[in-house]
Amino acid sequence: MPDTPPLTPGAPTTVRLTKAGRDKRGYPATVLADDGVRVTVRADWAAPGARDFGFVRFEPGDVFTETYWRDRWYAVKEVRDAGGALKGWYCDIARPAVVTADGLTVDDLDLDLWVSADGTAVLRLDEDEFATGGLPERDPAAAARAARTLDELEARARAGGPRALLA
Repeated sequence: MPDTPPLTPGAPTTVRLTKAGRDKRGYPATVLADDGVRVTVRADWAAPGARDFGFVRFEPGDVFTETYWRDRWYAVKEVRDAGGALKGWYCDIARPAVVTADGLTVDDLDLDLWVSADGTAVLRLDEDEFATGGLPERDPAAAARAARTLDELEARARAGGPRALLA
């Protein structure tokens, strides 16, 4: 793991999401903590309007407490509504975060996991997108790591509940 400067708690930062090396979106966040390996930020729902996934609806006013690791192949995003009620946890399977003084960059690998607020729903997401997205052909090792990581996160969520995702 390369040496990267820790981000300062309370400081503004930018989260940049990429996919296959191309910019997907960026959004402002506030650093909550950075221990040199694990970075936690808080961000408002960054997309315009609402997005209904069927199992959860993300909308303006939602607050995401996002945890990224410099050495793990996923990120965990706790989602709360504008009133503070927990909606659940959205887990992105992604390459380890690259942290610089300007913010952090995370390369999305298409696979996701949703865990409901009460922990009873654990849903694997976007496996079809992953299968057709070309990663298995472009980078078989990364594709295998992504699939393994999704399996491991699902098992942790089912065995230890949502909090096991952050352990």
